[in-house]
Amino acid sequence: CKDSRPTSLAMAMDEPMINRLSGIKRSYTALTERLADPDVLADSNLLMKIMSDRSKSEEVVETFDEYTRLAEEFEGAEELFQEAADDVDMKEMARTEMKEIEVQMNELEDKIQVLLLPVDPNDDRNVMLEIRAGTGGSEANIFAGDLLDVYRKFMTSQGWKVSIMDSSAGDDGGYKQVTLDVKGDMVYSKMKWEAGVHRVQRVPATESQGRVHTSTATVAIMPECDEVDVKLDPKDIVLTTMRSGGAGGQNVNKVETAVDLIHKPTGIRVKCTQERSQMKNRDLAMKILMSKLFDIENEKRDMEERERRGSQIGTGGRSEKIRTYNWKDSRCSDHRLGQNFPLSGFLNGDIGSIIDACTAKDQEEKLKALSEESI
Repeated sequence: CKDSRPTSLAMAMDEPMINRLSGIKRSYTALTERLADPDVLADSNLLMKIMSDRSKSEEVVETFDEYTRLAEEFEGAEELFQEAADDVDMKEMARTEMKEIEVQMNELEDKIQVLLLPVDPNDDRNVMLEIRAGTGGSEANIFAGDLLDVYRKFMTSQGWKVSIMDSSAGDDGGYKQVTLDVKGDMVYSKMKWEAGVHRVQRVPATESQGRVHTSTATVAIMPECDEVDVKLDPKDIVLTTMRSGGAGGQNVNKVETAVDLIHKPTGIRVKCTQERSQMKNRDLAMKILMSKLFDIENEKRDMEERERRGSQIGTGGRSEKIRTYNWKDSRCSDHRLGQNFPLSGFLNGDIGSIIDACTAKDQEEKLKALSEESI
């Protein structure tokens, strides 16, 4: 019987959800009004903060508005159905419209649930990306260089700004270690899924017998941070200077511009030789150290969260083997997803589909955890 159909906005949503969304919309409207305030317009920092806060809820509000509009259309179609009396054609037309609207509303409700999931507080941060060659000798260095090329292609497609902060070249090409500074929109939210151990299976260019070798490289994705996020005690830091090597003008090898920094509590060591002044290298080394320490704290938090909800996917502990690249089968296998992707696409920097799949699985697990908590 169609007369028993609910006729309110709560057709699919419960009242607490509607109240929560209404509150988000009120806050969004208030922030929008503040953008026209002369005092806000005169303060660039305040203006940026308000714009940022507003943008975080914009998609939720727009989706809720669309849901509300469809709910009103549903009520109109239901009224038409009830008023049609014995007009069979009119009833059928109204019934068809109600079914179509209901499908759209269910899709929007699913979208709203995803949009309201807890957000990683680091998602909108810039990152430092570190690639370290692992087992495999020269081939591991070359593979680390291949990963760098892939990430640079992807970052260029995203419009991000990338610069090398520190690097150590491999003897036969590639890198023993390379650290990038990556700035752009929501960098951490996408790159965090690349953290972990990457394994390659292929015949190295240096292999004369045609045998397949297995090599690894470790990728660390460290959210950018500052003194507010990480408290450093100067007594915990041992800093020494040395002469830089390599090309760079008369200053090189004559003045101690390179910096070697050790954090005693963790044993983390950072060397910086990129800049031509000791002060710049020191600042760079401190920035890298803070990001490494911040990353350790984040990894602890992520592990606790993943254990709490039995997650199969995460932002990759450094020892977690996340992916294997098989040259013979032209296959890129993500072990967290249990899914294969074309190797050619990955090498061209097309990692968006892998990132989207990781994000979707993470959202699926969060939704499942929420539903189990509400039972």
